[in-house]
Amino acid sequence: MHKCRVHCIHGPATCENAGASRRGHRAATLAVAVLMLAAAALLPANVATAASPPRLAAIPARYLTWYKHAAKTCPGLSWEVLAGIGTMESNNGRSTARGVHKGKNRKGAEGPMQFLPATFAEYAVKVDPSRKLTPYDPADAIFTAARMLCADGAAGGSPQGLRRAIFAYNHACWYVRDVLAIASRYTASARGLRHGRKHPHHRHRRHHQTRHGHHHHPRHHHRRRGGRVTRC
Repeated sequence: MHKCRVHCIHGPATCENAGASRRGHRAATLAVAVLMLAAAALLPANVATAASPPRLAAIPARYLTWYKHAAKTCPGLSWEVLAGIGTMESNNGRSTARGVHKGKNRKGAEGPMQFLPATFAEYAVKVDPSRKLTPYDPADAIFTAARMLCADGAAGGSPQGLRRAIFAYNHACWYVRDVLAIASRYTASARGLRHGRKHPHHRHRRHHQTRHGHHHHPRHHHRRRGGRVTRC
């Protein structure tokens, strides 16, 4: 049975069987992040950043902001990895598959980051205290995913820890490889964007659209506490 551990970015929050949330640097970082998210919330969810190259343009502007700020709550976790998972799970919230925006998929997963209810309750992060905590809220889902990945090995940023964290998110080696491949493309696109700003006359003539996320069906996330972790 999973313990309910709800974490609020504005300070400690509790549920029936939970103790007080840890204070300190992470809470302060989250508090700053929510101020940035307030501005992002004014943007339409399905609009990509105008200046973004095609690969980054596949991420709605609000999602990109959430990925970046959620990653900052876990030193060592990159926003690109979070975005890779979001792309795999729901095409960054654009999927209309069952369980993404309402209901559950056939395995019981919910929301744009596809959490099982017990797993979401264990790592839940409430981004906006004025709104109901729910896995269907993209901000809550993304910050919760960051917290879960951090607890499962992403903290510190070691390749082994990162792979272990992604594998814990979905127990499949092909999933780990695909998430990291998507993350690498997002990293390359962001680097190209920065280079283009410094050298506006050097532009890429061709862009290749990512193939991930467009036909993805949300999947079930198994949680195996204390079990053997397969190496991928």
